[in-house]
Amino acid sequence: MANWLLLITNLPGRNQTLRMRIWRALKAAGAGLMRDGVYVLPNSAAARRVLEEQGEDIKTGGGQAQIVSFNAETTEQNAALTGMFDRTAEYGEVTERLADLKGELPKLREPEARQKLATIGREVAAIIARDFFPGEPRKQMEGMLKDAAAAVDGRFAPDEPHAARQKKLRRLDRKDFRGRTWATREHLWVDRVASAWLIRRFIDPDAKFPWLKRTADCPKRAIGFDFDGAQFTHVDSKVTFEVLLMSFGLEHDPGLARLGQLVHHLDVGGIPTADGPGSATILTGIREIQHDDHALMKAMSPVLDSLYKAYGRPKEN
Repeated sequence: MANWLLLITNLPGRNQTLRMRIWRALKAAGAGLMRDGVYVLPNSAAARRVLEEQGEDIKTGGGQAQIVSFNAETTEQNAALTGMFDRTAEYGEVTERLADLKGELPKLREPEARQKLATIGREVAAIIARDFFPGEPRKQMEGMLKDAAAAVDGRFAPDEPHAARQKKLRRLDRKDFRGRTWATREHLWVDRVASAWLIRRFIDPDAKFPWLKRTADCPKRAIGFDFDGAQFTHVDSKVTFEVLLMSFGLEHDPGLARLGQLVHHLDVGGIPTADGPGSATILTGIREIQHDDHALMKAMSPVLDSLYKAYGRPKEN
């Protein structure tokens, strides 16, 4: 298969609206501009769909469009084409904004801090989507994003659990965990509210939840989750939600697996997800409205139900 795709266009000169719409769409897709009306992308099924869609739009508007696939003739030419997709400067702008956020964090209230972090997270996800040749700048930016998220959590959720070390999680039978009391820390955030939803939805439909001011006050017969010393908490690189999935044989459910990726990113960082910033914003807003954790969980359950339903659909190639 050829390594590159070209879109060669000839747009009606007076149709500036069409010209601007095509330019914006191709820029958002990460296409490189070879010259006026000639765009290039690394060859993939997704790239071809983008170019075909814009080509059809151009033809509908009275213009002409051709898609050409090709391989670079020399190593130097391939390097020059690859260089058109260098996102170093874009990552640099994001890392500066993350540094600014960490500096102003002591002055911010939680909704504002999380909104700023969510906005940057959306920008990061957009850059990653068009970063076809990731390298060290992306790794550096992801590290800074993780650090900034940890700084925000450290200020507003300072009692997050530390990861325990365990070679293999033991498979458990859900029948042994029915009608139980499950306890976690109050003032729910991502991993706790998602884990509580998972418990009630897939493990223990009759679960009762006391929200603890101090983990030392956890009832003796309660099953603790998402705090140091709890039966279910962070293990190695897995957050509590992922530990529950593995423990109860739920990790092969595609909707839950993708939801686990979202919870992981929002809780401890790592690979950004497209829905992450918006989900964090929704939860932050609900926490501002619902100061009671039972009400917060009730309000978040339809959100998590909807994400699970959407994530369970087959992915488009």
